[in-house]
Amino acid sequence: MLASNPNYSAASGALGGDVQKPLTFLYEVIDFIAAELPRWRDRPDRANEAAETRLTSQLCGHLNSAARLAAGFDILQFRVEEPDEQDRKRTIDLVPAPCGFAIVVEGRRYVDLETLLPIECKRLPTPRENNRDEREYVFSGNSTQGGIQRFKSGYHGAGHSVGAMIGYVQENTTTYWHERTDDWIRGLAAARSPGWGEDDLLQLDKYDSTLRVAILGSRHKRGTDRTEVELRHLWLQMN
Repeated sequence: MLASNPNYSAASGALGGDVQKPLTFLYEVIDFIAAELPRWRDRPDRANEAAETRLTSQLCGHLNSAARLAAGFDILQFRVEEPDEQDRKRTIDLVPAPCGFAIVVEGRRYVDLETLLPIECKRLPTPRENNRDEREYVFSGNSTQGGIQRFKSGYHGAGHSVGAMIGYVQENTTTYWHERTDDWIRGLAAARSPGWGEDDLLQLDKYDSTLRVAILGSRHKRGTDRTEVELRHLWLQMN
């Protein structure tokens, strides 16, 4: 019987209280992930994978282990393929969520069943398969698979003002992909694609040539109410 187990508590499953965090905590979580990306990539025990879902699953496991040992981040857990809060038919590639405590950010309370921050993961380049658009990190003309497109349209993270994207750079360099993504955005703006303009361009915040990690930022208007979502782009050279 569970009740006779000395390790069992009637309070099992209950959160341990509220942890108050400023909005900057979300950026700290993003910085934590950025710092762990090269450590995950360079682990000698990491299987060499190419597929996005397998890479993201590996990364999720690594982040959960790293968070347990990191002061201030041990209140987090990471999950993959999490249903979007606004559109349950869609899933978000990777999400941090509270673990053991509810986290309150700028008056919004998040429990362990909720997403703190939506994260989309993409390979660069887009896999060369039928009906795939090479611009898929930004936009897809064949589907709603475009990474930034999903945030702009509200398909991902409509209830969040901050999101992130992870780019697994498998060919060329982060500099090359910055130029390519900006070319795609300029092309959408020149073609007068609804909602796209040069204010969607990515801005480089930091590049570490030793770790081969680039951090970029962008802001995007969403939908008819013209609210914005801020995205942080974490690009890791895998080669």
